[in-house]
Amino acid sequence: MPYKLAATLAGHSSDVRGVASPSSGLVLSASRDTTAIAWTRPDSSSPFAQSVTYPAGTRYVNAITYIPESQDAPHGYLVAGGQDTIINVFIIGSDKVEPAFSLLGHKENVCALDATASGTIISGSWDKTARVWSGFAPEFELRGHTQAVWAVVAINDTEFLTGSADRTVKLWHTHKEVRTFSGHKDAVRSLALIPDIGFVSCSNDSDIRVWTMAGDTIHILSGHTSFVYTLAVLPSGEIVSGGEDRTVRVWKDGECSQTIVHPAISVWAVSAMPNGDIVSGCSDGVVRVFSQSEERWASAEELKTYDASVASQALPSQQVGDVKKSDLPGADALAQSGKKEGEVKMIRNGDIVEAHQWSNASSSWQKIGEVVDAIGSGRKQLYQGKEYDFVFDVDVKEGAPPLKLPYNATENPYQAAQRFLAANDLPAEYLDQVVQFIEKNAAGPQLGPAPTGYVDPYTGASRYVSSPSSVPAAGAPSSFVDPFTGGSSYTSAPASNPPPPAKLPPKISIIPVRIPLAFKQANVGAMRARFDQLNDVLSAHPTTVQLAMAPSEKKGLHRTFDFLATATARPSLSPAAKQLTWNDVDNTLQIMARWPPSQRFPVIDLARLIAAHSPAVLATPTASSTFYEAIMAASEFTPPWSTPLPKYRETNILLCLRALANMFQIAANGTVTGVGPWTQKLYGQLSRVTLSSLNNTQLAAYTTILLNGSCIAMASNVEPHIRQLQLDLILNILGCNTADSESLYRALVGLGNFLYVGKSELEYDPEQVNNLVNAVLEKERSEERFQNVVAEIRVILA
Repeated sequence: MPYKLAATLAGHSSDVRGVASPSSGLVLSASRDTTAIAWTRPDSSSPFAQSVTYPAGTRYVNAITYIPESQDAPHGYLVAGGQDTIINVFIIGSDKVEPAFSLLGHKENVCALDATASGTIISGSWDKTARVWSGFAPEFELRGHTQAVWAVVAINDTEFLTGSADRTVKLWHTHKEVRTFSGHKDAVRSLALIPDIGFVSCSNDSDIRVWTMAGDTIHILSGHTSFVYTLAVLPSGEIVSGGEDRTVRVWKDGECSQTIVHPAISVWAVSAMPNGDIVSGCSDGVVRVFSQSEERWASAEELKTYDASVASQALPSQQVGDVKKSDLPGADALAQSGKKEGEVKMIRNGDIVEAHQWSNASSSWQKIGEVVDAIGSGRKQLYQGKEYDFVFDVDVKEGAPPLKLPYNATENPYQAAQRFLAANDLPAEYLDQVVQFIEKNAAGPQLGPAPTGYVDPYTGASRYVSSPSSVPAAGAPSSFVDPFTGGSSYTSAPASNPPPPAKLPPKISIIPVRIPLAFKQANVGAMRARFDQLNDVLSAHPTTVQLAMAPSEKKGLHRTFDFLATATARPSLSPAAKQLTWNDVDNTLQIMARWPPSQRFPVIDLARLIAAHSPAVLATPTASSTFYEAIMAASEFTPPWSTPLPKYRETNILLCLRALANMFQIAANGTVTGVGPWTQKLYGQLSRVTLSSLNNTQLAAYTTILLNGSCIAMASNVEPHIRQLQLDLILNILGCNTADSESLYRALVGLGNFLYVGKSELEYDPEQVNNLVNAVLEKERSEERFQNVVAEIRVILA
């Protein structure tokens, strides 16, 4: 019997990257929506239901596996890993949905997982290593691959297989490499064991290879027309594969016995149930179950709907080959039988080009979509073993080969540019040029679902979304989470100890905004690597060796990075007991003051993260003032500036402004930072800055300082003359002809806050304020958010 659709499990909101099906009544799935889901059914005649949704990561979750039941976990464990580098272990059936264990060690994206029946876990990562974990603790590391480890299999508790973007598969006994299997022409993406034979591997070269453990190739299975991402082996010994050609294929005795087309761009993951059913996870966010058992098939109506959804897909021409419409046959060509399972034939049906695929099971051609011209590249590109949406060629020197610049559409262009400069030993002065190049060349069709909120292109931080429908209850988390950075869209919520509200008409719903905005996003691993690289450069030259870090300084810096790695990955795992100490901060400030200005930007950026993730260490007036003076001096902030500034100084000033914005925070216990002797100095310095000398990103950070100051004014007794300084600066921004949309909006919200909390104490000309507000509204009239906040400011002014 052929495989047909048995169940459609819809619950994820983004690509399903991993599936596991340890029993006929349990399916586990992992998704780019940051969750893992357990799907259960009491018996084979009942439908699957979404049982529990687990918070499996803070970014894309890419891999999942299962550990069988034990005394501590009667229903077994769900193990998931992803871009935040953490492997989280959940007890299935527990009342708690928080991880029972979190395994830390990988430095980059965790993209592969497997486990033995006794609980030994093996993980593969973009950091070029695989790691083995026993008893939920590190056992040993497998080093030998030269690129990302995309595939792992645990043969038993001491033998393992790993597949890599370096095109090889390796066999390991404990931590020792036993054998290397070579043959694939591109990245190895998945592995699966075949009892009594060996194993099977698949690759971006579109081939599937069956191997013996001795290294002999038994079969090369060809049929997929694009990357092959995933493999499973059925209880019968048949092989199941899935890939970017939208298909799941079943292989028997070296031949494709069935092709199952999916209504999605990519089939990312497949697994085999003990009863022989197949589970797939796709780019459309849906998990599907296919069965050979007629009694488990979906209803005739569901099968018809599924076939229609497949037939209605638009296929890019690059996916099925070059298309010359005039050379294609008409519909009568479908009267001739296909030569093999999965053969694709294109026909001309009027002005439409249709793709049909031959099915041996039904002895007929089945329409799988209509062919359209491709716009851009639908498939991910690999660079040094990692997936990217774009890999640009950048010419930096005439006559020299271009350098490769990898970039993901959801990535922070600023971080991508820093990574590119560091990898190619290019000066920091090129930073803005590289960012502009990325923004220009990455524009075009969006990959994946449209974002539901604005994301700052440099930090990943979201803009203020203060419409009534988006404001959560007090203490509730924001509903929008950026899948890459984990940054939430900003929604106003009451402070822990808010002052008595002013008596305003009921229509006020946006102002006041009470929670400061922080620049918290970071690639801590890349920052750490950059620090080590720059320190090595200083150490290698006799004229700068005295500037390099002493061993004690380096140890302290790594302790700071360890804290930030945890804080940025899972903020909830950073209790007060594990906060940084002033010694950690002072260590950073000493290095920042000593390093050359052109190499200082990573240290200033580190100060930004310290202020964001360990505000308690800056809570005293002495600590905050010392910190403020240090970053102002390191960035050479003191205006006036002679423009144009050197590129390195532009960068340092931008990062300084973001660090200052992060110094304004309201802790969960109501403790307020951002009030102290340094704030008056800060506003004095800001008043001497010529706004036209700031670029848009600098101005957004500048305005965020003022907005955050207004939030602090809502929660603390700020002296009237400080509020007046802040208000004057905000009015300057509203009158600045060069201010961008985001800076103007943040300034408007800050204006509304100040008027709300201290209207009677402030000196201002209502007519001037009205004129400025009206001018902004006229400039930004296409955005509803401006109309809403301006309407509320007018109510406050009335």
